[in-house]
Amino acid sequence: MKTTATIAGLLMLPAVAGAQTLTVYTYDSFVPDWGPGPAIEEAFEAQCGGCDLEFVAAGDGAALLSRLRLEGERTEADIILGLDTNLMAAARDTGLLAPHGVEAQFDLPISWEDDTFLPYDWGHFAFVADADTPAPSSFRDLAESDLRLAIQDPRSSTPGLGLVLWVEAAHGDDAAAIWEGLADNVLTVTPGWSEAYDLFLSGEADAVLSYTTSPAYHLIAEEDDSKVAWAFDEGHYMQIEVAAIVAGTDQPDLARDFMAFIATDAFQSVIPTTNWMYPAVVPEGGLPEGFDTLVQPDVSLLFPPEEAADRREGAIATWRDALAQ
Repeated sequence: MKTTATIAGLLMLPAVAGAQTLTVYTYDSFVPDWGPGPAIEEAFEAQCGGCDLEFVAAGDGAALLSRLRLEGERTEADIILGLDTNLMAAARDTGLLAPHGVEAQFDLPISWEDDTFLPYDWGHFAFVADADTPAPSSFRDLAESDLRLAIQDPRSSTPGLGLVLWVEAAHGDDAAAIWEGLADNVLTVTPGWSEAYDLFLSGEADAVLSYTTSPAYHLIAEEDDSKVAWAFDEGHYMQIEVAAIVAGTDQPDLARDFMAFIATDAFQSVIPTTNWMYPAVVPEGGLPEGFDTLVQPDVSLLFPPEEAADRREGAIATWRDALAQ
């Protein structure tokens, strides 16, 4: 159901005296010309009265958290954008984040109430392949095939972490056996999403871990309907991506303005055709044509943040042990 963000008191972002800089740490694919960063930067700077919004690429999502931990209170970041629910508990435990102060209604598959982390998009993980590649219907079917996979490292990548938690959520005690079966299919493990997707596009891998929304890029941007996401019988793990204010920011007012801006149409309308995910708030114009063709999982899997944190190291160890054999 489409709802409209309701931001208390946000009729127009207030003017900011001088060229104040707001530094946002995010993941690599957010920043390029084809990503959402440039359009969001232009839209926010048009409203903030002379501020400078600066996106800083910091690797993939898990690498982003690692950088925040490493820099600690010395970080130059005012905003962290690109963590997800699997990393929220660990990020909260750093003590480096502050409440966002935003009141909004979100179009998410789950209810959302969190005063630190603000969602900006969401999707389901899936393997993406060419339409003429025989499609497995489950992890077990995939393990029995000869298909070559490009996946991401769960220690540095949010999709990689999502995959090991997907197997954990779908198969529980059988997760180790699933990974043992998949080990021969894994062609390579990359630090982040972009490297893995490039291997797929170059033909080195038959399929890549990505999202059910990824085929929309090829369909809308390239007019290419040859890419599909495989639907798995056991369901698909969700990702909800979030942003948070760094407590030590020297631009607290501007940071809160940006967090409020995230829930507006100016930000959310950029997401579907640049980040190729579902927006956290459906824009007034609805989703772009082509999103109606995407796979819709029958079962959505998601560990709550605290449980994801508890399961993370065990799930990674199971994955690592299977691939090391």
